[in-house]
Amino acid sequence: MDDTHDLELLLRSRVPLITIETRDEKRVVQLFAGLAISLAIPVMAWSATTGLQRIDYDAVPQRHASEPKQALGQIKATGTPGIYLLMDFHPYLGDAYNVRLLKEIALEYATLGHTLVLVSHELELPQELAGFSAHFSLSLPDSKRLEAIIREEAGHWSDVHNGNKVKTNQRTLDIILSQLRGLTATDARRIIRRIINDDGIINNDDLERITQARYQLLDSSGALSCEFDTGDFATVGGLKNLKRWIKLRRSVFLEPDKTLDPPRGILLVGVQGGGKSLAAKAVAGMWSIPLLRFDFGTLYNKFHGETERNLREALQTAEAMSPCVLWIDEIEKAVASGDNDGGTSRRMLGTLLTWMAERTAPVFIVATANIIEHLPPELIRKGRLDEIFFVDLPDAATRAEIFAIHLRKREHKPVAFDILTLTGITEGFTGAEIEQSIVAATYLAREQGVAINTGHIRSEIEQTRPLSRIMAEKMAHLRAWAQDRTVPAN
Repeated sequence: MDDTHDLELLLRSRVPLITIETRDEKRVVQLFAGLAISLAIPVMAWSATTGLQRIDYDAVPQRHASEPKQALGQIKATGTPGIYLLMDFHPYLGDAYNVRLLKEIALEYATLGHTLVLVSHELELPQELAGFSAHFSLSLPDSKRLEAIIREEAGHWSDVHNGNKVKTNQRTLDIILSQLRGLTATDARRIIRRIINDDGIINNDDLERITQARYQLLDSSGALSCEFDTGDFATVGGLKNLKRWIKLRRSVFLEPDKTLDPPRGILLVGVQGGGKSLAAKAVAGMWSIPLLRFDFGTLYNKFHGETERNLREALQTAEAMSPCVLWIDEIEKAVASGDNDGGTSRRMLGTLLTWMAERTAPVFIVATANIIEHLPPELIRKGRLDEIFFVDLPDAATRAEIFAIHLRKREHKPVAFDILTLTGITEGFTGAEIEQSIVAATYLAREQGVAINTGHIRSEIEQTRPLSRIMAEKMAHLRAWAQDRTVPAN
């Protein structure tokens, strides 16, 4: 997109008020300074600290016009047409006098020819001004421009470090470029400069810092949290069908293919402690993209309409963080509908389902659910999610794999334990219950002052009543529901 060309077209359409929501204020000033020459019209900028000042040449600020009423009054009294950038004017839109001055200037556009441009990180015009306005969005840099920024900053670093080159590799560079998409050129440059100046190296250790900085810049409302402990599928036992499905779709999600529809998401249904949450994290780790956890509980607000607005803002943040994985844990709680909340739940569900079906940004949804009765049919139909996987209790081979994973995680050698015996006595155990038996056995061994062994783990297993026995009826019902409706994850 050519911002200069599009902005010039908008100015020539004779719109009195233009709103630009951006943090890249310098970019806006540069655009209008260039347009001042091509359009042969003076361009002034106003801020509360400097008052009015010409930006198309070096001029002295008119500090006497630092108050909004003074500035707008001076603009209204000026007979020569001009463009006026009002920086961070949003706090003053709550003053009826300022709103009236803005409206009068807009009403007299045919006579005065003034264009007012409101520039701020966030803007909401009063209704009486909305009919005179148009919104303009700055385009974001593409991969080619972002790579040029990285090379420019690497060149600057090299110049001040005796010609030494910044160290990186193409794979890391490609991942970083995908993480920087959605940021302004100014924000991307600031992040890259900080990373390069640390040690002159761009490597995998910097990926988490980029994701965190990017997430903070988006100023999330709190419904989303950025998870960094993603790991990979090597830390998840079993689930071979799910792993294969995810692996096959990695390249298409990260590098769209016109002949294939990009993957949209999956629903993981199964027993508690079966590894659904670990799998959700592993998808992001395997694809080397950010993982956002969606907490629906923080969205609800007592004021009418605020909850839906919070949801829309959270979804917009997820799109801005794309490509990413959006993890909705226990989605049945988020979409449960009722009649006791004034219809908020139904509106929330409708908003979420519409976004799931119509979004174009590369946001891959991993939803998990434990209670299938609470899932609305609209959620599980094709088009919103690609597949429903059932995470069952692990079989013997998977239990052996889980034992080995958690023993190695605690720096124990699996060959030192009788995993065959432990596997045999843990039929009906979930992965979480197997892990907890190792944790409890570690405490038992420490109490005895000896190294952990098979006996310690066996002792803890024999004292455990797995969920599959405690809730046998519900487990049987869940398995019966999943048999013809889902794809086995293992």
